[in-house]
Amino acid sequence: MSTTQERTEGRDLPYDVFSRACPSRDTLEHVTGRWGALTLGALSEGSFRFNELRRRVDGVSEKMLSQTLHALERDGLVHREAQPTNPPRVDYELTPLGRETARRLVALIECLEGSMDEVLAARERYDAERAVQR
Repeated sequence: MSTTQERTEGRDLPYDVFSRACPSRDTLEHVTGRWGALTLGALSEGSFRFNELRRRVDGVSEKMLSQTLHALERDGLVHREAQPTNPPRVDYELTPLGRETARRLVALIECLEGSMDEVLAARERYDAERAVQR
């Protein structure tokens, strides 16, 4: 029995992200891609209007943020609320599933941010070793 089968059977889940055809792969990509992770992390701070969110997720284009929000909304992680005002107001916030996902993602983000001195030192060592080998 493969490790993947053991892992899936041990948790008694019908989905297996390691399987090519598993639909969870798409959601994993939406959550862990650069813009998805940053968008979920930002939304963990509260509700945002589109342009507020775009400013918070520095560097994301309007098109990429729009695509990211659509994917996360489709996956049930983000709720989009359009207010019937003039001009129209659209707010984005996390759903309960989105909050749980973001909580775990923010823990990873905090771990990485807290380890950046170690990461940067490792990069320097790696680059120095490669430079010597040339």
